[in-house]
Amino acid sequence: MTTRTTHETVALLVQELGDAVSVDPAALNATRADKSGHVAVGTPLAIITARSIADVQATMRIATLTGTPVVTRGAGTGLAGGAIADDGEIVLSTLAMNRILEISADDELAVVEPGIINAELNAVLATKGLWFAPDPASKAISTVGGNIATNAGGLLCAKYGVTREAVTGLTVVLADGTLLELGHRTVKGVTGLDLTALFIGSEGTLGVIVGATLRLRRLPVGTAATIGAYFSSVEAAARAAAVITSSGLRPAVMELLDPGAMSGISDYLGIPHRAGSYLLVQHDGPGAIVEADAALAVITSLGGDAELSTDPVEAERLFAIRRAFHPAMEARGTVLIEDVCVPRSALPAMFQAISDIEVRFGVDIPTVAHAGDGNLHPNFVFTADPDAPGEVPANIWAAADEMFLAALRLGGTLTGEHGVGLLKKRWLGDELGGPQLELQRQVKGVFDPQGLLNPNKVF
Repeated sequence: MTTRTTHETVALLVQELGDAVSVDPAALNATRADKSGHVAVGTPLAIITARSIADVQATMRIATLTGTPVVTRGAGTGLAGGAIADDGEIVLSTLAMNRILEISADDELAVVEPGIINAELNAVLATKGLWFAPDPASKAISTVGGNIATNAGGLLCAKYGVTREAVTGLTVVLADGTLLELGHRTVKGVTGLDLTALFIGSEGTLGVIVGATLRLRRLPVGTAATIGAYFSSVEAAARAAAVITSSGLRPAVMELLDPGAMSGISDYLGIPHRAGSYLLVQHDGPGAIVEADAALAVITSLGGDAELSTDPVEAERLFAIRRAFHPAMEARGTVLIEDVCVPRSALPAMFQAISDIEVRFGVDIPTVAHAGDGNLHPNFVFTADPDAPGEVPANIWAAADEMFLAALRLGGTLTGEHGVGLLKKRWLGDELGGPQLELQRQVKGVFDPQGLLNPNKVF
């Protein structure tokens, strides 16, 4: 874009949207980064704080008219650089579109705007005995629109599913401002192609999500039963997790922390260090205690030193170990938080692969896993260059490359829940292959022929 065109674009936006447009340098600078730690080199053109669907449509019409790229942004909690804005791009914020439009207890659904915070939505739903199940670790600060854009998961998705299973319909604005109503309010619906599912996880590359119809659940009843278990090795803990699921048990939570993670957590919390790994298992619902007893039998038969509790206070103590993982890693240095997923039976092999990579590259990679679904979060801990705090060193990317390829060799995927964004696009072809990658690019071209929506991300 030329300087003249840039000024004209801002003038058109202000003319149409008034004080919803900001070019404040501090606000623009904040949109150049997300929780991944990556920082864009350039500076965005303007930020639009959309308050309505009409604001989003007007923004997209002007963007199409002027050929200006647009990055849709919620709370900025992403870990793959998916909502980072760069030079000359319009940032379209949906944070102010945060209303709950409808809650239907009879149909177990809610209609919401994209800017509603996950935890705030669930606080309202809880008063009606209802619950939106997707629970990313960022749920206290991440938006439902962002959860949908990345098909977010979390601790509970092995039992309750990822975001795609909890969304029945979407309202989206296309690149040219066209408004589409996708999906349905019914339990079943198979009319035409499932464009709702296509948009979930599309990371802002196909359109702007401006509304969602969510499938709700009744809050679980009964007493939860929680197990905290220590194992001599991460492979032993991973085997126990695999046997629990292959036995037909479905814990609501099953989290696995490797020895590196436990060492950092012990230092961070100031608790005695126990060598080995930690497996956290929680069952909920009417059969929780019976299922937890069966899981405990598996754990102890495979060498786990475990305790089971139905006391909420004791359960919180056991969960505190898991919750301390990320702050403990950040206390050690700069962290690249990664995300791969393998078949549950391959968890022991994936942990072994990570351990081998640590040795070969001389890099610390403490890892936590959602063991119930094979989703691992290796954390690459390193000392950042003070002159380039947003840059990941080459040796860390080389180790990450080996880790991604190891996951693919084990029948896994590059990302279980964080998305591809900017940081993983270089490996997309390794998983999809050339023909499928080209087909996906063609699909994007149908919805976004000028390539304006979240350019240089994913594809």
